[in-house]
Amino acid sequence: MLRPIDNYFLQKQEPVKSCMLYLRDYIAKFDAGITEDWKYGMPFFCFKGKMLCYLWTDKKTGQPYIGFVDGKLLDFPQLKQEKRARMKTFAVNPEADIPVGEIAEVLAAALVLRK
Repeated sequence: MLRPIDNYFLQKQEPVKSCMLYLRDYIAKFDAGITEDWKYGMPFFCFKGKMLCYLWTDKKTGQPYIGFVDGKLLDFPQLKQEKRARMKTFAVNPEADIPVGEIAEVLAAALVLRK
């Protein structure tokens, strides 16, 4: 039987599915202290037990994004605050090359906040 977190990713349609599976793997392997968890009905990544970020899709566009906990403390032009008080999101186009370098910069900064 599949875990809810695995089922979440496998239910997505291509190319979103492949994009999100890649992001899942990339974030999980970015640092040895990062763990994957299922919180609030969505895939979350924690750093040493503290929430770091999550993967989700935009309800209007269907595009995947990485939501950064305490993103309001991160200053990157790629991050959007929208109507969230604490989070900022990093949108990823599933039909283009994933901007791994930019994601790495934001993840590294987010990890500094958690350390």
